[in-house]
Amino acid sequence: MHLETSRLALREMTAADLPALREILQDEQTMAAYEGAFDETMTDAWLLRMTERYNTDGFGLWAVTLRSTGQMIGQCGLTRQHMLDQDVIEVGYLFNRTQWHHGYATEAASACRDYAFDRLDAERVWAQIRDTNLASMNVAIRLGMTVRGRFEKQYRGVTMPHLAFAVDRPGSAMR
Repeated sequence: MHLETSRLALREMTAADLPALREILQDEQTMAAYEGAFDETMTDAWLLRMTERYNTDGFGLWAVTLRSTGQMIGQCGLTRQHMLDQDVIEVGYLFNRTQWHHGYATEAASACRDYAFDRLDAERVWAQIRDTNLASMNVAIRLGMTVRGRFEKQYRGVTMPHLAFAVDRPGSAMR
């Protein structure tokens, strides 16, 4: 899988991406919505889970690189999730803190949303966002998403309220 936007390229992550992935997943501020930074074992497990998703689903969170340099600056992609009592396709995004406020998350997530509609024939694309994560909510809104419900997740022993955002395929009868 390979997607391109005007500034970004998205591709499957490999073991060669571990240093850049560590910079993201092991940063306390970046990982606040996950109750803190990941350790080495959790980071390795994250990459393994993405590799498994590529093999079973044909998609997952992809490495986001700058087309101009090839530098991995984040991850963005699609995953199968269960929320609000249904199985859904979710767009997720997580970027190196040094790359925040450049519009990269919106650019990459828009390409993933369109991929879900055009290539996976999805009728709706979701995003699950912790209710304290205003930056991610703003990305979802820029994708045309609206809040469709609230739910709680347990993670690291903490109950976390989340909002379920979604956008329907243009012209879809879903509402």
